[in-house]
Amino acid sequence: MSEGFHVHGAHDHAVEHQAHSGDSLAGYVAIFTAILASVGAVVSYQGGDTQNEAMLLKNEAVLKKTHASDQWNYYQSKSNKGHMMELAMDLAPANKKEFYKAKIEKYEQEKKEIKLKAEDLEAESEKANLESEHAMHPHHKLAQSMTLIQIAISLASITVLTRKKWLFAVAAVSAAGGMVMWGFALFS
Repeated sequence: MSEGFHVHGAHDHAVEHQAHSGDSLAGYVAIFTAILASVGAVVSYQGGDTQNEAMLLKNEAVLKKTHASDQWNYYQSKSNKGHMMELAMDLAPANKKEFYKAKIEKYEQEKKEIKLKAEDLEAESEKANLESEHAMHPHHKLAQSMTLIQIAISLASITVLTRKKWLFAVAAVSAAGGMVMWGFALFS
């Protein structure tokens, strides 16, 4: 591993050169971009975190929905068995009818329990789905915030190269917009 060897592009070189030239504008831009890069890292982390949380909740919703579907299939199998017992009861001799009637009642009771479980699982799935949507809501604002911060960093870097102070003002406006969007994401 070589020490002291750093590869950077012409843009990085120009910004670094201007920052070390004693120029106050370059110094302000360097501090400005460093602060924005730090804020951008936090915003980016928060955006990824909200996306991951929403994805986990969505996964939970899908799992609950699958379990509910399994319960409905189980319900259907009990219903089919009940219908088979009804047919058997109709065809059975009189001394066997009570046996089949008891089976039918057993399946009806099991179906009620299975139905309740399936409905509970569907409700849990819907709840997790709504929580996923709620968790994803700030992600869009965080993405917009990060975009405005990146634009501000780019404009500030171009300011050093072009020496256009008005461009630095546009960068500051973009950064302010990014901060406002970040605030909306945090408090909405």
